[in-house]
Amino acid sequence: MDLTELTPDVFACLQPDLGLGCSNSGFVRAGGGAVIDTFWDLAHTRRMQELYAGVARGPVQRVVNTHRNGDHCWGNQLFPGAEIIAHRTCAELFGLERPEAMQMLCEGGDSPDPTAREMSRRLARFDFRGIVPLPPTRLVEDRLELDLDGLAVHLIHVGPAHTAGDLLVHLPAQRIVFAGDVLFRLCTPIGWEGTTAAWLAALDTLVALDPQVIVPGHGPLCGLEGPRELRAYLEYVEREARSFFAQGVDETTAARRIDPGPYAGWTEPERIVFNVARVYRELRGEPFDAPIAIGPLFAAMVELGRRRTAHPGHA
Repeated sequence: MDLTELTPDVFACLQPDLGLGCSNSGFVRAGGGAVIDTFWDLAHTRRMQELYAGVARGPVQRVVNTHRNGDHCWGNQLFPGAEIIAHRTCAELFGLERPEAMQMLCEGGDSPDPTAREMSRRLARFDFRGIVPLPPTRLVEDRLELDLDGLAVHLIHVGPAHTAGDLLVHLPAQRIVFAGDVLFRLCTPIGWEGTTAAWLAALDTLVALDPQVIVPGHGPLCGLEGPRELRAYLEYVEREARSFFAQGVDETTAARRIDPGPYAGWTEPERIVFNVARVYRELRGEPFDAPIAIGPLFAAMVELGRRRTAHPGHA
């Protein structure tokens, strides 16, 4: 975990992208301080707190959650008394993920189910015990502008992209954006409620802000090349998935047959299973927030990862 100073009052807490759940955070120390996203478990969030405490001027007064996924908000409880700011739909869907369920996955290493064993291995660095999800206390609709002792922080709703409640956190004077999971950098994305078109539009909004530095939800810092590369990836997957859909090929087989091409080196390229499934849901005319059969998709993802590890270059 690394604390990077972006400007004298703005910092990024970056985790190495080792796979599922290795997210990033930000800290603005002006005006009572604002933390942008907490981490997936308490141990990782406490380490983040220690890094921020080394540069903070006092207790943090506010936390911004860019969206509802636990790896961006399950450390909220470690900021007691802080105002927690997020989009309205983030609050509405806050309880969809449960720490107890994630801890069961962590403890599935002895399961006869190969998917459960693999998920346990991928989650081994986390401990979800003791987490009490603390929901937002201040809600954003389309936009909220904060003034932190003269440092402007603009919260801009761009969902439903990765999730319905996606926020960009824009610091216009510093030309910095904390993008949450609107941007995965050199890391294969997964989308939940939302559409490909809306995600592309969110990336266009991010580019139009013209930041010099973007802190992605996952992966290293970048400039405009980050959203442009992710846009190209989403367009590629959509194009390929449409072709297989038209041929009557099921979504799991389509995900297996799509050549990852230049994106093969991104973290966990097997996540393409989720992205193809999203395109198929859209092509079937399902609502953007229709329930997702997550279990079978994770099983297909794990199997695709196993196939590509066993037979590089072949699915």
